[in-house]
Amino acid sequence: MIVVGAGPGGSAAAYHLARHGVRVLLLEKTEFPREKVCGDGLTPRAVRQLIRMGIDTSEKAGWLQNKGLRVIGGGVRMELDWPELASFPSYGLVRTRMDFDDMLARQAVEAGAVLHTGVNVTGPVLNDDGYVTGVEAKVGPGKEPVRYLAPLVISADGVSGKFPLALGLAKRDDRPLGVAVRRYYRSAVKADDDYLESWLELRSAQDPGRLLPGYGWIFGLGDGRVNVGLGILNSSDAFGKTNYRNLLTDWLGSTPEDWGLRDEANADGPTLGAALPMGFNRVPHYTRGVMLVGDSGGMVNPMNGEGIAYAMESGEMAAEVAVQALARPAGPERERALQAYPAELSLRFGGYYRIGGIFVKLIGNPQIMRVATKYGMPQPLLMKFVLKLLANLTDPRGGDAMDRIINGLTKVAPSV
Repeated sequence: MIVVGAGPGGSAAAYHLARHGVRVLLLEKTEFPREKVCGDGLTPRAVRQLIRMGIDTSEKAGWLQNKGLRVIGGGVRMELDWPELASFPSYGLVRTRMDFDDMLARQAVEAGAVLHTGVNVTGPVLNDDGYVTGVEAKVGPGKEPVRYLAPLVISADGVSGKFPLALGLAKRDDRPLGVAVRRYYRSAVKADDDYLESWLELRSAQDPGRLLPGYGWIFGLGDGRVNVGLGILNSSDAFGKTNYRNLLTDWLGSTPEDWGLRDEANADGPTLGAALPMGFNRVPHYTRGVMLVGDSGGMVNPMNGEGIAYAMESGEMAAEVAVQALARPAGPERERALQAYPAELSLRFGGYYRIGGIFVKLIGNPQIMRVATKYGMPQPLLMKFVLKLLANLTDPRGGDAMDRIINGLTKVAPSV
């Protein structure tokens, strides 16, 4: 098999394929280590996937563990611990993508995958029936043309989705989309924070009485730096009409001076941005010999902007289905097995993403957001429920009343 892209989704897919004895070629256009625009924060859902890949998530291994989420908004500052569940660990993690992706790719190689970097996949190889039988690529500084053949291809090439685009799979405009910008700062006060910090309201430093659009985060990295960023959803009137970098600077100017986030001298690198493809905004997730994984298939959680967990989870799911399909003869029998992948994705995330789409539309309304933060934030029990819902952290069986309500809602919601 061929996996296009060695981000978290591609490396997870390659790892699980190789662990099952499948010959897998993992193709990555860049060289490791490499930077990627991200919040660098991992919820327990992502931690579970790391553990399933055999990754040591201890602090001795260089991770900064966190206890939960600190939410700021409506004049309230509340710390919510990650829920105690049978299905997920009770801690989150922070680590920069500079070595995170490298670590996952190396873990896939350790399991038996073959990794080639500096390979820019340009499109599919098609047979006479329009079925994908491999990929065309350009390799090395000389951009030498190369063709790799395989019975199945997993597209994990991120938000750009160039490979599925070459197959005519465009993004859907009726699904949520976000834009996020982030920057690293040196901060002695916030660098070792044991909570991920989420800001539901952003105040302007230039006009303290004015609320800025979007939501923000401050995640301590444990190395003297913090990852600071903000995101805006396409349900907001400000989407596509705002200078996001200036917006970030304006908000940070309102933070306490001793945090060091007001001072340009404390910045560690430029402000970088990326799109957040949400709620299955590219489908189908399987067609003509190609399976879409992670951002390539628009799998970012609309509720909280989390993408890594869903990339890794879909990578494992794709690998499991592929293993079963490849054990069958090519043709109708194998195709039948491969259809289990989009069916399983829809079953696991479809209803939840449908609710997420409604949530995105609601919070895009400033009046609704203002009322929600004012009256919802002071209610600890309600906020615990909201944390479970937004982070998609419930026990499917034997959970508490909150779990049963959330699970029930996702089951009755029509799949996206």
